[in-house]
Amino acid sequence: MITERYNKLSDLPSSLPVFPLRGIVLLPRTALPFNIFEPRYLEMIDDVLGGERLIGLIQPASKTRRSDETSADEPDEDERSESPQDRNWPLRKAGCIGRITGFEEQDNGRMAITLTGICRFELQAETNLTKPYRICDINCEPYASDLAGDEDEGEVDREKLLSLLRLYLNANDMTADWRSIHRSSTGYLVNTLCIHSPYGPEEKQALLEAKTLNIRAEILMALAEMEIASKNEGGGTLQ
Repeated sequence: MITERYNKLSDLPSSLPVFPLRGIVLLPRTALPFNIFEPRYLEMIDDVLGGERLIGLIQPASKTRRSDETSADEPDEDERSESPQDRNWPLRKAGCIGRITGFEEQDNGRMAITLTGICRFELQAETNLTKPYRICDINCEPYASDLAGDEDEGEVDREKLLSLLRLYLNANDMTADWRSIHRSSTGYLVNTLCIHSPYGPEEKQALLEAKTLNIRAEILMALAEMEIASKNEGGGTLQ
């Protein structure tokens, strides 16, 4: 597995290009496919493909505006956009290093890539302003446990998680490959459900920053319970 080459903090960079993307998070040992189409990020991908293929995925923060700027009822374009054009736009305090494990150039000038999560990081200062994309210093030490794997898998209530997943899918008229789900490790299942969940930026960031897999699973299940309950007019919560 590609993540096995990163087993200590010294294997990780202290600085790397970051891709600010609202509503999207990456977690260790999960794969996230998406398309790149902005010229600045196409250049970023071209640059990193010649090296370690590592980038940082991080969410833009919600910017605090003065009263004489855009009103709260009319957020500016960068507040709404997936990736703000303003390179001084504030970023969240934590993100995740991803390695490009798949890429395909498309006829329309876009590039389809797959990122595999390696380790979360705390954002430090931005460096190197010569590129059109942002490059930042990072600190992975607070999340060093990511490199050891999901050691608390056994603490996750997998039975409850699967029951809630089935209820959630039924409530939303969705289906799933249950054979693959049952074969998946608990860590992979929790993290994959988190990155593909339909929740907003705040909820996604809470899932990203959860200290342990078990805490992340508890947050994920609480969110699912609330949504199921709202669809069932207060029913459907598991005890």
